[in-house]
Amino acid sequence: MTPPLDYPALLAELDAWQAAASLRLPGVIPCRAGCSACCLGPFDISAADSLVVRNGVRGLPEPLRRAIGVRALDQLERMRAVDRRLEAPWEIGGLGDDGFDALLEPFEDDPCPALDEHGRCQIYESRPMVCRVMGLGMRLGSGDLIENACPIQGEFSEYAALPPEPFALEEWEAREEGAKRRAAIELFGDPARAGFETTVAGAILLAFE
Repeated sequence: MTPPLDYPALLAELDAWQAAASLRLPGVIPCRAGCSACCLGPFDISAADSLVVRNGVRGLPEPLRRAIGVRALDQLERMRAVDRRLEAPWEIGGLGDDGFDALLEPFEDDPCPALDEHGRCQIYESRPMVCRVMGLGMRLGSGDLIENACPIQGEFSEYAALPPEPFALEEWEAREEGAKRRAAIELFGDPARAGFETTVAGAILLAFE
């Protein structure tokens, strides 16, 4: 089983956006495989991202897959102890925005379960969209700005001073909708579940179903 064909291409556009900035500004942008400064705390991911994460975990050697599954289950069980509404398949939509935000607070310093003991992402090529936009500010086609959320940018003055990089996110998200529907069909057999959202830990556990 593979992710919808269009979604990897969409993710590749974000990778190219990051890579172009890094090539133009050699040595300035610290974001790279192996840096996990931003890989703390659960966050919401889409059905399309969930499918990519699930398939990435399924492609790992058994010992790595098992270790990631243990870490993911541990995080979700601790989250469920805070809010019993969270249950398999670990969909967060029923919690509401306020409920999900309240649930996240106790876990904001939790390392992502996809990280190994050295802080390296074990599914880096299958990481979600949010992970791929971290590290640069973004100027949308509308002119709106998304600020750089890198938590360590204060350590790099030249990096912290970079202006936002242009990216047509609104158009990207419009194309993403089709990928969400196709992911919902592959994950649940139901395109109506295109709005499914979970966390990285929840998506990891989909690999064991």
